[in-house]
Amino acid sequence: MSNHTSELSRRRLLASGTAVSAAAIAGCIGGSDGDGSTLLFTQEKGWGYGFDPIVSNGVPSTQINGQIYEALYTYNEDATNSLVPELADGEPDISDDGTTWTATIKDEATFQNGDDVTAEDVKYSFEAPVDEKTENAGELNMIESIEAVDDKTVKFTLEYPYAAFNTTIGWPIVPKSEREGSDDFGHNPVGSGPFQWVEWEEGQYVLLESWDDYWGEQTPDIEQVEFNFVTEQSTRVTGLKTGESDIIEGIPPQLWEDVKGMSNASIKSSLGIGYFYLGFNCNEGPTADPQVREAVDYSFSMDDAVESFVEPAGVRQYSPFPQSIVDAWDFPTDQWEEIPHDRDLDQAKQLFNDAGISMDYEWNIIVPPDEMRKAIGQSVSSGLKEVGFTNVTFESLEWGTFLDLYKTGNEDDYNMFTLGWSGSPDPEAYTYYLFAQEQEGVTNGTFYHNDEVDQQIIDAREDPDKERRREMYIDSVTTILEDRVHLPSYNTYNSYGVSDSVSNFKSHPDSGTIPLSTDYTNVGLK
Repeated sequence: MSNHTSELSRRRLLASGTAVSAAAIAGCIGGSDGDGSTLLFTQEKGWGYGFDPIVSNGVPSTQINGQIYEALYTYNEDATNSLVPELADGEPDISDDGTTWTATIKDEATFQNGDDVTAEDVKYSFEAPVDEKTENAGELNMIESIEAVDDKTVKFTLEYPYAAFNTTIGWPIVPKSEREGSDDFGHNPVGSGPFQWVEWEEGQYVLLESWDDYWGEQTPDIEQVEFNFVTEQSTRVTGLKTGESDIIEGIPPQLWEDVKGMSNASIKSSLGIGYFYLGFNCNEGPTADPQVREAVDYSFSMDDAVESFVEPAGVRQYSPFPQSIVDAWDFPTDQWEEIPHDRDLDQAKQLFNDAGISMDYEWNIIVPPDEMRKAIGQSVSSGLKEVGFTNVTFESLEWGTFLDLYKTGNEDDYNMFTLGWSGSPDPEAYTYYLFAQEQEGVTNGTFYHNDEVDQQIIDAREDPDKERRREMYIDSVTTILEDRVHLPSYNTYNSYGVSDSVSNFKSHPDSGTIPLSTDYTNVGLK
């Protein structure tokens, strides 16, 4: 959470990726000498967003940003408490009506340029995404005003008692003077965290080093950490086996047992705060008809697809909410599990026929360059062909192209898409950003119009009472599932292959958090 959703993006697309050659993992990566003092960390996706948390919101960048920047508050080890003080000196002072939050910054907190972390820096960090009209602005639109009461005290006034502000307040803090004075802050970042920027080579590596003058109580046990990325799954695993990587991210299901059986490594994993799904274009084309969406559900088996292409790297999920939220809010999982259909091609054909859909219709399914999500899209494509459709286009697009298209609402661009989402431990992070009408074309690519559901989503966002919120989430999500706006698919484990030469590494439920030096663990090299 100290890194903005970490995405945080407190919510963000599980996205962004660029291919690199297999040679990268074989020793051509990075600027470090690999002498044992440098942790070599191989990510599964590239850094398409840069390293300025004001504008970036991709998981890979966030994982790196989390080492450089800090927030007023951060997640604990299990992501069950969003108010663990980091830059803040103790808990916030919250007004009785929940609309004002006041926090005090620790006196000793300093940036890597030697400047104190001040209330003006906090104010600037929260206001800049909105002022600059970045894609992150929607995460902060509940804030009415921010006041720097004095150098070390900041007061947030909210437009309404936003129930999930305890996650929003974990936004990363940047030094105002440093960012405003830089032509390329995203590639020369300065934060207050335990690691500082050294250098990077685009598409190859990012090198950070331990900040010797870190103001916090715990300094890192490793001198440097080098991040590189390799999108090809087997190449990442080979790099772990041969010792070219100390830690690799993302153990693919087909290689899970291979990594588990390695003599020189082990798997560290935790079920993420995430959600993967098949989304429908409810704006234009045949999928604007709920009967057609139900027919698609009958055309294939999501259960079989997840079992074949996701397990054991993930689990079947039946709602937008990951299991940790389901448990914490006592949501009716049994009821929601009964909504999706088993595969029934005859029923699918009947519904398509009733809806007047010609077997010559040209379907367009778009997916990002991710093997699991491609497999779900391919399962849908195969099912439609078995139903009898002769023109089914299945496109795996590069991330930039995909992100431009999936939220246009245009039939020519897509009928269906697969995507993933990672948010905070609050239901609002999944309902508002994925289904609220005011997020259409931003993070909502479905364009589902149900005014009653939309109002429930907004009301739940603005109501401080948990039980009332719970009932609104149950009602709205049940309708969304019955209308098949999404077909929920799965959630993944945040999994890492970890060399035996690494000590104290732990997987965190938030996919954007890589805990290298925290109050609950400090990664070292043996």
